[in-house]
Amino acid sequence: MRHRVSFRKLSRTHEHRRALLRNLVTSLFLHERIETTVAKAKEARRVAERMITFAKRGDISARRHVDSYVFDPAATRKLFDTIAPWYAERQGGYTRIIRIGRRLGDAGEMAIFELVKTVEQKAEDRKRRIEAAEAKELAKSGSAAEKKKKARTKVAAGAAAGGGKGTGKGKKAAGGGAKAPSKAGRTKRGGEG
Repeated sequence: MRHRVSFRKLSRTHEHRRALLRNLVTSLFLHERIETTVAKAKEARRVAERMITFAKRGDISARRHVDSYVFDPAATRKLFDTIAPWYAERQGGYTRIIRIGRRLGDAGEMAIFELVKTVEQKAEDRKRRIEAAEAKELAKSGSAAEKKKKARTKVAAGAAAGGGKGTGKGKKAAGGGAKAPSKAGRTKRGGEG
């Protein structure tokens, strides 16, 4: 019986379990949403909510405490500067766990572990994601146009260098020459049969 055991061991040693939870919490603060198993999410929720409460305090002692636990200093900065102000009026319940089904490999129950956001924050995030996607598409199409332009200049330079219509070499290089016989049509000596 597990009387008064208030945590999950997650089939790990103490050091491994602590490192796992630190990684999960750091990733949550950096990305605001992660995918993990339900058991890991429930354990990480305890730590993450405690860290957000420390960040709401905002003093140097709280910052040092969080910084000693979280792996990435960028996550600490984001927690204190961006995430903590979201929950200034909220007394707990900063995260949510959404079950998404079972994993294919071992049928482990998976979940999305994320920070709770208001409707306005979600709309702002959506707008930012759309703008980033459009900028990426524009950059991608711009680089594709540059590649086409370079390819055209390379073909023109090749034609000017002597690969014109007068020789048979130009046709063969462009793919207009005769095809080699297939294996089925060859005899042992390599001729056509």
